[in-house]
Amino acid sequence: MAMTKKPVTGMKDILPDEMAVRSYALSVIRETYARFGFSSIETPAVEHIENLLSKQGGENEKLIFKILKRGEKLDLSQPTTEDRVTDSGLRYDLTLPLSRYYACHAAELPSPFKALQIGNVFRADRPQRGRYRQFTQCDIDILGDPSCFAEIDLILATTTVLRKLGFRGFTVRINDRVLLREVAGSAGFRPEDFEKVFIIVDKMDKIGADGVRKELEEAFSGEVADRYLESFRGAGGETLSDRDLALMEKTGSPLPLIMETVSAVKGDDFGIIYDPTLVRGMGYYTGPIFEISMDEYGGSVGGGGRYDEMIGKFTGQAAPAVGFSIGFERIIMLLMERGFKVPETGQKTAFLVEKKMPGDRLAEIYREAMAIRESGGTADISLMKKNRKFQKEQLAGQGYTDIREFFNN
Repeated sequence: MAMTKKPVTGMKDILPDEMAVRSYALSVIRETYARFGFSSIETPAVEHIENLLSKQGGENEKLIFKILKRGEKLDLSQPTTEDRVTDSGLRYDLTLPLSRYYACHAAELPSPFKALQIGNVFRADRPQRGRYRQFTQCDIDILGDPSCFAEIDLILATTTVLRKLGFRGFTVRINDRVLLREVAGSAGFRPEDFEKVFIIVDKMDKIGADGVRKELEEAFSGEVADRYLESFRGAGGETLSDRDLALMEKTGSPLPLIMETVSAVKGDDFGIIYDPTLVRGMGYYTGPIFEISMDEYGGSVGGGGRYDEMIGKFTGQAAPAVGFSIGFERIIMLLMERGFKVPETGQKTAFLVEKKMPGDRLAEIYREAMAIRESGGTADISLMKKNRKFQKEQLAGQGYTDIREFFNN
């Protein structure tokens, strides 16, 4: 049977030009977050299946790549079900693994703990522009801080990264799960129906208010759907209305202080608005939630929120936690579409060497190249091709500004 050269559907090969941009972006991300006090950690890509199916991941729990049991544990001789033959799966995000990590290692970590985690995650989703089945997430989380200082820090750190990568004019949209529950309850929905309501409202940017109304009316009564949607009319925006402020004061939401502080610090590079329709699809959010939207992309390029109850599901003891994730693949896609070039950090020199170069002369060429590398420059030694003009054009396209030719005569 012939082997297949294309990658698996939803996965992608990365060519050198994009890899250079990815590496540069990751260096900016790591350096910036380190300056905000975040420490790098790593968790396995494989998680216990019971953790992945703990009803914390919302719709993503339907997209898990499950892993079969191995060896003697896998018995296919009898009729069985998927649940009986799987014991683990590939992680669908980095938040759940981080919560398990913190529950396991909290005694060894400072409090609050500011974590930076970068890694691949996997979702059996429908591939589309900027969305893959394997993709890189870049998460920052603050564990052990119940104050809104954590949310402010996360928003400022994430927007600083985007500004350093050249993005301007984006919008931070912010809401609070406490507000969502209060508004849903006031409209007449039962608490056990809240998550179903939120899943429908989360489609607002895709199907519009009329589409949301239709789905709510199909699932619940038209009267309660009308009351609920009416509560969004005139709410939200960059400036909080008296009605917004009254609702936030009633529920004790920290959104006014978060928005006021970020607005006072951020400058004119981006906006921050209260969006009462923002939901975030994960079931684990308990407080403030946020997303970053860009007109250039036409959707979200990052998001996160507070999830104070998740760690307690591992330990039995609640622990405050809040995180923010950059949509790394979408950011890279936008940079590539812009024709972004990685800033050069030193001269790049190429040595084109003709065949059958005498040994002593070849050693001299390699010594010269090593000296350039040790002084901080880049040096590449290649066999000279027949079409030297095309070879030099390719090297110039890779950023080599000093191209030297060596002949054996």
